Amino acid sequence: MDPQLAPDPVLPWLGTPIDARPLFAAEHAALLATLRALEPADWHREAVPGWTVRDLAAHLVGDCYGRLARDRDRHELGPRPGPGETLEAFIHRINQEWVDAWARVSPAAVTDTLELVGAQVTRLFATADLDAASLGVSWAGADPAPMWLDCAREFTEFWTHRQQVRHAVGQDSDPDPRFLGVVLDTFMRALPHTLRHTDAPVGTRVQVRVDGPSGGTWTATATGDRWSLALPDADSSDAGLSDAGLSAAVVELDAETAWRLCTRGISPAAALARARTSGDRRLVEAVIQIVSVVH
Repeated sequence: MDPQLAPDPVLPWLGTPIDARPLFAAEHAALLATLRALEPADWHREAVPGWTVRDLAAHLVGDCYGRLARDRDRHELGPRPGPGETLEAFIHRINQEWVDAWARVSPAAVTDTLELVGAQVTRLFATADLDAASLGVSWAGADPAPMWLDCAREFTEFWTHRQQVRHAVGQDSDPDPRFLGVVLDTFMRALPHTLRHTDAPVGTRVQVRVDGPSGGTWTATATGDRWSLALPDADSSDAGLSDAGLSAAVVELDAETAWRLCTRGISPAAALARARTSGDRRLVEAVIQIVSVVH
């Protein structure tokens, strides 16, 4: 959907809006520092299946150019899905086409370009209207999505790809709670969409709890027509929401497991083996299917 033609989305079931705008500059600087510290051989290491570190950096350049073309320049000549092509297949295809086209570009030139266009994206988001309609976020079931979610989603992509580079060269994930806290909060906005096919009485609640300074607690409530992260209204007892009592299911994860699960760095089965759970097993198994990327 063209975000310029869509009405402002009012999607309270996504929960309290997130403002990731102030973090883009610091994340951009961290990404550049990571890339500039790499040894020549590091650029050839596998960062994600099928892509080297250089490929992943080139992909980020493509993401930046795409964002600038759509949101800043209103450029309308970009690629489109083919007949019968799913969103997932389309995204994977155009990402690979970009990486293939940039195969002749050196790591140094890729990094220099990323410094230039990444700074422009940072400036673009700094002035974004968080309430405006923007690109859909398929894994949250929002199309169009409010800009606050689109912006936060874009932040998580930069952060996740930086971790993939770090892992490729033997470094641990960056635990800085300034970044990881926003990443986890954004990823958990997939919870209502994850549960969309899970039937439960109105007022049923499930919780995801993530340990540590970057963590928190996210509660999804069955409202009849969907699951919602919005807190039930104080006067909602007539709908049965305020009498739900204790959560019907609880899933507790450490932060590393949580973000890797949401990006499919680990499987739901592996995450479930690491989780602490209680309550309705059917709901627990539904929650652990959460995914916050197109895959």
